[in-house]
Amino acid sequence: MSTVIEFLFILVVPLVIVGGGLATLFAIGALFDALENPGELKGRVERLFRRPPKDPKIPGPGHYYKPYWQPPKPKTP
Repeated sequence: MSTVIEFLFILVVPLVIVGGGLATLFAIGALFDALENPGELKGRVERLFRRPPKDPKIPGPGHYYKPYWQPPKPKTP
């Protein structure tokens, strides 16, 4: 049982250290990016809270656009 615990300890500790190092490098890079471009950071934050665009609506029957595959209606006098 102790050999399994030792094996897991030897396996997990380096993974945690490497993962923590990568997360730290990512955080430092994000910090430098924010310090270099503060206006862009403000825009990113504003885009997070912007409402999504409204869903498109189907045009009504009186709409000017007619698909090319529909023949024109004959005019009756």
